Amino acid sequence: QVQLVESGGGLVQAGGSLRLSCATSGRTSSAYAMGWFRQAPGKEREFVAAITWSGDRTLYADSVRGRFTISRDNAKNTVYLQMNSLKSEDTAVYCCAGRITTAPVMGRGASWYDYWGQGTQVTVSS
Repeated sequence: QVQLVESGGGLVQAGGSLRLSCATSGRTSSAYAMGWFRQAPGKEREFVAAITWSGDRTLYADSVRGRFTISRDNAKNTVYLQMNSLKSEDTAVYCCAGRITTAPVMGRGASWYDYWGQGTQVTVSS
């Protein structure tokens, strides 16, 4: 059984920063491509960022490129999302997602991923 658990969400003022973490447990010996998605109230879930299992390639949504950074520490089975220069429109529930693969690939679509966390709330006050 694979579990993804997010942490690090909270309330922050516009212009501030937060770092989200996503810890993987279960099949930790497997290689996972990982992604972050978010969903704001009344809106569809949207892609935020993704990273290959090795961490050598990353992908970002246009809305966060230059402000957010995805990274990973495979020794700790953890993926991070550093969020800087936060805006009120970044307010959402952020979820991490994973897919077991050793190929140097990532996905933008939610359906590409097999495992999901429960999410962590990020609220940016203006």
